[in-house]
Amino acid sequence: MRAAIVGCGSIAHVHAESISRLDGVTLAASADIIGERAQEFANRHGGNAYVSLEEMLAKEKPDVLHICTPHYLHEPMILYALKHGVHVFSEKPPVISKQQLDELLSLHTEKYLGFCFQNRYNPSICLVKKLLESNAAGNVIGARGIVTWERDASYYTESTWRGKQATEGGGALINQAIHTMDLLVYLLGTPQSVDAVMHNHHLKEVIEVEDTLEAYIHFPDASALFYATTAYCDNVPPLIELSCENRTIRIEDHAVTYYYRDGRIETPKLPSVEALGKDYWGSGHMSCIADFYQSIRENSRFTLDLAGTQDTIRLMLASYESARTRKEIFIDNVV
Repeated sequence: MRAAIVGCGSIAHVHAESISRLDGVTLAASADIIGERAQEFANRHGGNAYVSLEEMLAKEKPDVLHICTPHYLHEPMILYALKHGVHVFSEKPPVISKQQLDELLSLHTEKYLGFCFQNRYNPSICLVKKLLESNAAGNVIGARGIVTWERDASYYTESTWRGKQATEGGGALINQAIHTMDLLVYLLGTPQSVDAVMHNHHLKEVIEVEDTLEAYIHFPDASALFYATTAYCDNVPPLIELSCENRTIRIEDHAVTYYYRDGRIETPKLPSVEALGKDYWGSGHMSCIADFYQSIRENSRFTLDLAGTQDTIRLMLASYESARTRKEIFIDNVV
């Protein structure tokens, strides 16, 4: 298969490296509105360089397009590629508004659409998912997800789209902590409602969006506390903790710890998987991308398609609506 990438920023290098490790897949081209960056990317990873998505698709006719552009471009580029007969694998977030979600849901296509929620493939998450499905830990009583990262003013001022509501769609939640929110959904099920607040604590004169969002999320059988900020002094591993009937499960990036009710503590050994990007991005990119291509080859469902990520998308949109209106939002209303 022939692959192409649009958007040649940091995360695109992870996609290109993953593609290079797949049998039978070649990176044919890459595109970026900054011509020099596209050419440097092509020199490093191979293929032809373009400054236009439309020209690249017309000339190269790839089988798969990887979308690694700013948030506001994800959905229109998804629609364009699918309508031109190309499978799409897109970075998060899938959308930045309910209108964009509605547009994706209304599209009928036989082409594959997948999203990069790579942390579901982390060995730690795979282990805990199987444990919960086996019911060995008992029912989940409550949970918490915590993300404390650092994004200073230069992170936003070096970009023309970050920190702006119209182009980023939000701040700490939609850009950084959406993966932790997705894992809570993956482990706890379809969310029912959310009550959220958001603040801009440390970059009031720099960005329009939040640097901190806190939420109380109701799931079918438990509630979760969620806290995300980019106002910390460092990028530390996100923490997910599940309080279950028989033990508490704590996930910190690549490590899992069991705290039993009788006081015992156990740290199961996990397989080591290479992280292709920054450590705090997780180690699941290669597995996630490989799974997408395997699904295309086998004509089988890719689980991180639109249907498989809708619960996360709606919870994210509902969290922002709740924070803006200062009301609890029921997820069924975000349809």
